Amino acid sequence: MFIDPTDRQAPGRATPAATATATTAPGSRAAAPSADPSPMPTAAACFHCGQPVTEPGRWLARVDGQPRPMCCAGCQAVAEAIDAAGLTEYYRHRSAPAAGAQPLPAALAAELALYDEPDLNATLVRSGPADPATGAACSEASLMIEGLRCGACGWLVERTLARQPGVISVSVNQTTERALLRWDPARASLSGLLASVAAVGYRALPSDLRQRQAQEAQARRSLSRRLFVAGLGMMQVMMYAWPAYTAQTGEIEADHAALMRWASLLLTLPVVLYSARPFFEGAWRSLRHRSPGMDLPVALGIGAAFIASAWATWRGQGEVWFDSVTMFVFLLLAARHLEWLARRRASRALDALAAAMPERALRLIGPPLSDADAFLQAPTETVPALRLRPGDTIRVDAGSRFPVDVTLLAGRTEVDQSLLTGESLPVPRGPGQPVAGGAVNAGSPVLARVLHAVGDSTLSGIERLIERAAHDRPAVARAADRVARWFIGALLLLAAGVALAWWQLDPARALPVAIAVLVVSCPCALSLATPAALAAATGELSRQGVLVSSGRALEALAGCTDVVFDKTGTLTRGQPAVVSVRTFGAMDPAQALALAAALETGSAHPLAQALRARAAELALALPAVSAVHAEPGSGVQGEIAGRALRLGSAAWCGQWAACPRGDHGDTEVWLVERQGALACIRLSDPLRPEAAATVAALKAAGLRAHLLSGDHAAPAQRVAEQLGLDLLGAQAGPADKLVCVRKLQQAGRRVLMVGDGVNDAPVLATADASMAVGQATALARTAADCVLLADDLGRVAALQAMAVRTRQVVLQNLAWASAYNAVAIPAAALGLVPPWAAALGMSASSLLVVGNALRLRMPPWKSSTS
Repeated sequence: MFIDPTDRQAPGRATPAATATATTAPGSRAAAPSADPSPMPTAAACFHCGQPVTEPGRWLARVDGQPRPMCCAGCQAVAEAIDAAGLTEYYRHRSAPAAGAQPLPAALAAELALYDEPDLNATLVRSGPADPATGAACSEASLMIEGLRCGACGWLVERTLARQPGVISVSVNQTTERALLRWDPARASLSGLLASVAAVGYRALPSDLRQRQAQEAQARRSLSRRLFVAGLGMMQVMMYAWPAYTAQTGEIEADHAALMRWASLLLTLPVVLYSARPFFEGAWRSLRHRSPGMDLPVALGIGAAFIASAWATWRGQGEVWFDSVTMFVFLLLAARHLEWLARRRASRALDALAAAMPERALRLIGPPLSDADAFLQAPTETVPALRLRPGDTIRVDAGSRFPVDVTLLAGRTEVDQSLLTGESLPVPRGPGQPVAGGAVNAGSPVLARVLHAVGDSTLSGIERLIERAAHDRPAVARAADRVARWFIGALLLLAAGVALAWWQLDPARALPVAIAVLVVSCPCALSLATPAALAAATGELSRQGVLVSSGRALEALAGCTDVVFDKTGTLTRGQPAVVSVRTFGAMDPAQALALAAALETGSAHPLAQALRARAAELALALPAVSAVHAEPGSGVQGEIAGRALRLGSAAWCGQWAACPRGDHGDTEVWLVERQGALACIRLSDPLRPEAAATVAALKAAGLRAHLLSGDHAAPAQRVAEQLGLDLLGAQAGPADKLVCVRKLQQAGRRVLMVGDGVNDAPVLATADASMAVGQATALARTAADCVLLADDLGRVAALQAMAVRTRQVVLQNLAWASAYNAVAIPAAALGLVPPWAAALGMSASSLLVVGNALRLRMPPWKSSTS
């Protein structure tokens, strides 16, 4: 609420404007000291409070366009707020200087300053994409915002931050009560940006799990207390109002009726002054910053009804609505409490990711171990996970979570990755294999080497992508916010017109009808329609191992007409396997495979890994190899037991012996010596077992399915025939894939691209919607709108189905909000809706929108709608 600048505040208290910062706030309008001071203070006195200016030129505020000296940041902020509100007449007509404004409370100032400390800053601020306009480095942080109540609140915070020097972009998500902020660290500090939010009456802090939990606990307690007071007041006031409703005319004596009115007034006071306080604060804040929100009509309705009832009680005649006021406040708070609980459910997926990262780790100390298997006896130290650096060696005990991304050095175990991939069954892991941070060691203790610091880990990357998706609002959500802001202004004009009309028809009903018009409308339902659905859908998908990294992804995906698959690594495993071994002469298949695996010892080529894996499956003993020489792109040559051997392509091995090529489309590796061919090993990249069902499900949903591969024509055609796909192209490079997708788009098709490799990144970024599958490369994951964390292609179809359901829920929410307002507002204007029923209808409208969105968390058969 606004506090008159002439009133001295209690110690430690400050107006919202006065809590800007203890130093010059970013964007403050400083100038040289004015030569035209006010007649009230002297040249060395503060223009606002008259106290001495101990640091001339440090704090200046423009009042009526003139720079005025200030003694502190608090007076500077108050003076600027008075000037911005158009109240500068106060300075011309005052008879004495104002009381000194209180600066930013010491505790809050110290808290904000801490966020600029390098150690804390490194844990909360990360590097973001460079500023597209200037190419400058960009810092990025997720903020928690206290006090958001409607779309206008989010818009005000966005506008305030966007106006600060150095801010590159800002997006506020009202549903999760978080903001994603990007700024140039050379031009702005985090503490200064947080202070600018405090100056408009909100509290912003970097998103931290403990702080979020403390904030939620405080909000829950505050809501519960206000709801309790409102409920108690409503019951007591109704007890006094009931006789007036049921008694016959003249049955209650005038003295008794007056006594019940005064009792109702006293019981309503705490409801209005305490329980309804957030509505009045929000209304004043929105007026002060010329951004009318939903709190404004609510506060007008409560204030008008209470003041009119109090006046009628004082005069001893006229209607009173104390029962309607208390019921109205109670119903609104109850709806807000339920809505708050629904928002918490929508943001639990992000909190679960944050909670999964351990705060501490066991780091080995001392010299490197000569025997890695003896790590259980090695000395360790407990360190914060934030201090782990790539190359550190840590021990992860059974039942503990991996604090960061690691590679196992010793020990074998099973790893629970359900939080990351949605897969419920643990997967085996051994030395040399990677494990993502956040996974649970479900087996035995292991020794591991750190791959990435906490901020660069897989879990942190997933959390960042989820945050970006939550703040990347689709076009329909931005349009709804704009409509809601204009809606409130039109509603206020309509309420005034309705009051004037009823004053002519029936003056006694003018006020209750106008209050009903103000209360019954629900622009919040319009603003919540899309964000609530997106939050519920993305939260549910993340629990299933599907990461939506773009806010527009679900909207675009629901409108796709064609799906284009890459082959290798997408429809297939991307890991060649030995299909058959054909030998010549006296060579045995097992012996040929052992020779081939021995020649490929130490090679990282996928074909070499497939040969060694097959030999290990058969438990074959590998002979010793000497004089090994690899011919890039052709094969490998070496000597085994005095025999010179070659293993590789038909063209290269054909220099020593005849190697006829087959027409089956699989890869052939030949083993030859100078005297002739010894064996032909056939390898194939097998289809994923779920590929056929996935393609069939997408076709059943009405999408046309295509294959676009960089592989040779024969294997690509074979896969297309097996799965019933239209082959768009084979041996296609990144540029060829772009051309094919753009041709579809030029024909009016909306394309969903599914891929996994580096060469898929350009086409993933070009398609209308895109997905990176399974073990996709980092570049492919960055370019894609969605990432399937689980190695399960079947979730592509599930994601497409969820996108369609989300679009249906958004349209239902928008239709309901529009239809409700179209019916309820005229009914209230005609006098058909009493104030208490208007409060009930408005509350129910918002709850219905949020509840409908939460159905996306249920299986389709539980929430099917048509």
